[in-house]
Amino acid sequence: MGPERSILAFGDSLLAGYGLNDGESYPARLEQALRARGVNARIVNAGVSGDTTAAGLQRLDFTLKSQTEKPELVIISLGGNDMLRSLPPAETRANLEAMLKRLKQDDIRVVLLGMLAAPNLGEDYAEKFNPIYPQLAEKYGATLVPFFLQPVIDKSDLMQDDHVHPTALGVDAIVTATVDDVAAALLARPDGAGVP
Repeated sequence: MGPERSILAFGDSLLAGYGLNDGESYPARLEQALRARGVNARIVNAGVSGDTTAAGLQRLDFTLKSQTEKPELVIISLGGNDMLRSLPPAETRANLEAMLKRLKQDDIRVVLLGMLAAPNLGEDYAEKFNPIYPQLAEKYGATLVPFFLQPVIDKSDLMQDDHVHPTALGVDAIVTATVDDVAAALLARPDGAGVP
């Protein structure tokens, strides 16, 4: 199956597996999906429910240093809690940018799981919040998943009763939608060229 590929899943409850059983979280199911494709992935789940981008930035250094080996790829899912608390998008952007800058310095590739502002926050907020992910992904050469929850949004059978977190079936739908992006990011050569 080839050498083990180390991935760090770094984010909030969407990675931590809020409301799910062991083994049902996005990182756990993604690891299985990658292995089914012959990618010997080992994903460390560093998701902390409730984390904002500020909290994530505060623990990024420590989390990286506490890994047994340097991850080849970091999957970032942060910003949802900033948005749910109506924190200023400029802060969300600055925190995410600091994380991407830090990972780029260490030559660690990134998959950025994008978020969209909830409609009830209004157009003004959405206009400031929604472009953060595509703009930063482009600036730092990260692989962008434009909207992480796209496969489950407005599908009651795929969302928990809080309408925020996916069910186990929802996680599987998200994994199916994103595994190609993650595999491509992991297998791309560092110079940006694709796999021959």
